[in-house]
Amino acid sequence: MQDPYVQFADYAARQRLKMTPQRRHILDVFLKQSGHVTSEELYERVKQAYKTIGQATVYRTLKLLSGAGIAKEVDFGDGVTRYERQHGDDHHDHLICENCGQNVEVLDQDIEKLQEEVAARHGYTLTRHKMYLYGVCPSCKAGSRT
Repeated sequence: MQDPYVQFADYAARQRLKMTPQRRHILDVFLKQSGHVTSEELYERVKQAYKTIGQATVYRTLKLLSGAGIAKEVDFGDGVTRYERQHGDDHHDHLICENCGQNVEVLDQDIEKLQEEVAARHGYTLTRHKMYLYGVCPSCKAGSRT
């Protein structure tokens, strides 16, 4: 896997953009995140150390990180775009609680195999996919019983 700093600098150069100190700082902060982050959440974390960066700069840089293959956009169906670290070809799906919004990343080889089999039965070769499973998490189920 390529170093994300080199990957981003190469992508920026191909887009005829510079690797500015602001973009590098946003990349630094993004790479330290775990899980999923909105542009607003990342902006709040970025401006703690770099107060002059604007929200639009963070948003545009997230789009660039996505284009560079460093970040991946995820949409849990609640109207909010989140970003997560893109880890090469590793694929995972998501379980999302419809009550509290909690999400769990799921990597299940049986599900992946079944998706391939379904595609093949219909004559398709899968190139990519997204799967979001919605339900009620254990905490919300427990809370609804009281």
